[in-house]
Amino acid sequence: MATKRDYYEILGVPKNASEDEIKKAYRKLAMKHHPDRNHGDSSKEAEAKFKEVKEAYEMLSDDQKRAAYDQYGHAGVDPNMRGPGAEGFGGFAEAFGDIFGDVFGGRAGARGGRQVYRGSDLSYAMEITLEEAADGKDAQIRIPSWDECGTCKGSGAKPGTKPITCTTCHGQGAVQMRQGFFSVQQTCPTCHGSGKIIPEPCTTCHGQGKIKNNKTLEVKIPAGIDDGMRIRSSGNGEPGTNGGPPGDLYIEIRLKKHDIFERDGDDLHCVVPVSITTAALGGEISVPTLKGPAAIDIPDGTQSGKQFRLRGKGIKGVRSSYPGDLYCHVRVETPVKLTEHQRKLLKELDESLKKGGDKHSPTDKGWFDKAKEFFS
Repeated sequence: MATKRDYYEILGVPKNASEDEIKKAYRKLAMKHHPDRNHGDSSKEAEAKFKEVKEAYEMLSDDQKRAAYDQYGHAGVDPNMRGPGAEGFGGFAEAFGDIFGDVFGGRAGARGGRQVYRGSDLSYAMEITLEEAADGKDAQIRIPSWDECGTCKGSGAKPGTKPITCTTCHGQGAVQMRQGFFSVQQTCPTCHGSGKIIPEPCTTCHGQGKIKNNKTLEVKIPAGIDDGMRIRSSGNGEPGTNGGPPGDLYIEIRLKKHDIFERDGDDLHCVVPVSITTAALGGEISVPTLKGPAAIDIPDGTQSGKQFRLRGKGIKGVRSSYPGDLYCHVRVETPVKLTEHQRKLLKELDESLKKGGDKHSPTDKGWFDKAKEFFS
């Protein structure tokens, strides 16, 4: 017969561990090795470890059994001495309810009482402009809400009738189900956790006790908010079940495409068209910012793609101490629809530039040299 491992070693806790430490360790291991979460070749090994962890928790979560184990080891807690049925599960059933209630969404409001569920969260997509994101705004949105049914006063039953106690769970909202080697508490399939049955539902709300409406909600959009960020509005989600708390509303921000600027975090980028003469001779040009026009000095000989940085002309993010910058990317424009006179002037200019050699074309020589090396 194989020697049993030490219960404290199985749970990975010291011998002086508190009840909370033991329970926390058990929850973590039970989640990891539960058969429903392990399939394939590892399922048998996981089931064996799950049983081992369960047994260790059963012993160490019981004060008397733990004292006997601490004094006499495994001999002091002979499994054959344990009672059958629910007693054999001890604190396991309680911990199981806590663990898998967290995983699958249901939480019991009170031990042995009706199942109480938190309402679902709602999501609302709000599209705003770049200017609104930079400055912030107060907005109003319409969201669904639930009001008490005026016909049945929230009971869900037809006027003149009333709900009756569920005969399956006897008003508890949950039933004990035995699955394999352990017992688990499940939501009552008859009343769905409410603990009551409505023989004659209200024709207005169809037995729900509430009717769906819409309400207007004031929302404050903070300055600097960015695309994809969410604003949480507590308690404005769907209502809970059996007195459970409501869910939350999450407002997801979507930025509209801007005609001029592109946002990159707190920085802004824009393309600035510059005439060929201004790029060649230099000069001052006006560029837009979110706070109005600004001036940029274009040095003579500016090439297409040149980048100019305007400090502090970007956006101050929600969590930023200083605003970002504006990056203006120069795009030299080639003139189009030339007159004959203009074409003649350009040809004369081209001939004059060629006579000057490479000094008028700073990138041409390097590019052609690289091209020759490539083909050779």
